[in-house]
Amino acid sequence: MAGANEESRDDLIPGRVKIESVSLMGKRRPILDNVSLSIEPGEFAVMVGPSGSGKTSLLRIAHFDSPPDEGRVVVDRVDSHNVRSSDVMMARRLIGMVSQDFKLLPDRSAFENVMFALEVAGVPRAQVIRKTTELMGIVGLSTARHRMPAQLSGGEQQRVAIARALVHDPHVLLADEPTGNLDPTAAENVMELLERIHRRGTTVLLVTHDTPLLKGRGYNSWLMSEGCLFGPSPL
Repeated sequence: MAGANEESRDDLIPGRVKIESVSLMGKRRPILDNVSLSIEPGEFAVMVGPSGSGKTSLLRIAHFDSPPDEGRVVVDRVDSHNVRSSDVMMARRLIGMVSQDFKLLPDRSAFENVMFALEVAGVPRAQVIRKTTELMGIVGLSTARHRMPAQLSGGEQQRVAIARALVHDPHVLLADEPTGNLDPTAAENVMELLERIHRRGTTVLLVTHDTPLLKGRGYNSWLMSEGCLFGPSPL
């Protein structure tokens, strides 16, 4: 027992993503079938595959939005074998998440959307303003901070969503098809932003079907197909 506990503690490394033999059952077939994946701290990794293959389901499990039926998930300092339900919200703050559809609050400005993620965590007002201003600068939206989501382009909305995902300085950023609804220029801008975030030391796991966007970047890539994960292989 002591050896197992020691092994568990050794896996809790900031920035690491470790998925071991994870399975998730659907109504008629497995959504995920004995999936394993290991990403080291500071790595930029990519997962590709057709729609419905299980990519988003795996990211949701890695974000502790839903548990697997079998297997173990260790992301940053959070272990699915040990995390309590009362700790799940805190665990999610350690892991940034960006989705394809932005999920911005339509009645709040770009600045207020980022602020809100800090306010609900009880961060002091002065710190909220300071951190939000910093993040709006990082994503290149300082001059658009007071615009409402409807006044922003798709690429700008995605950059707000990325800023919001970074409010708690996560060691890991999970990005689920962040360029899926964008034109090629906006998609390239978002990809370059993710690379800048990666250069700051953040582990990035990018799920995408936009393989031309990845060409020549040299990242390790995994292929998800019918709930099974294959790889890694260089792009």
